Amino acid sequence: MRVLGIDPGLRITGYSLVEAQGVRTHVVEAGVVRSDDKQPLADRLRKIHGAVAKILCELSPDVIAVEELYSHYNHPVTSILMGHARGVMFLAAGEAGVPVVSYAATRIKKALTGHGRASKEQMQRMIQSTLKLKTLPEPPDVADALAVALCHCNVLVRESWGK
Repeated sequence: MRVLGIDPGLRITGYSLVEAQGVRTHVVEAGVVRSDDKQPLADRLRKIHGAVAKILCELSPDVIAVEELYSHYNHPVTSILMGHARGVMFLAAGEAGVPVVSYAATRIKKALTGHGRASKEQMQRMIQSTLKLKTLPEPPDVADALAVALCHCNVLVRESWGK
């Protein structure tokens, strides 16, 4: 199973392709897509869409895993802008025929660390340990993309054990 984890962002979108074979997982590729915050919103969204479409074409994932949108009442505009970025990613997935699953941030953290309120550093260390990486995954956008991909892999393993 090839899982593309995406940490959606309007300025920086993290992505990672993780290949799972039973309980073993390894990173195939990870990186970021950046957009220029000085550009008009439509141009930034077009760039994100094009980059995600290219990633889907080149990496051929079986599924995409993304973090659910979380809205804080103090920052509603951030949530709306994030929704735009997620929307073009979902569009690219739909065009490519790749299913998308979403997970709450607390579920992702709990799947990796056993605690839904784990810190960024705890998450990075668990990702490093799980994937046997030499260094902590950086930047944080890539770490978050790896986390959501690993969360989905954990869900798949649990589902297969339940059968």
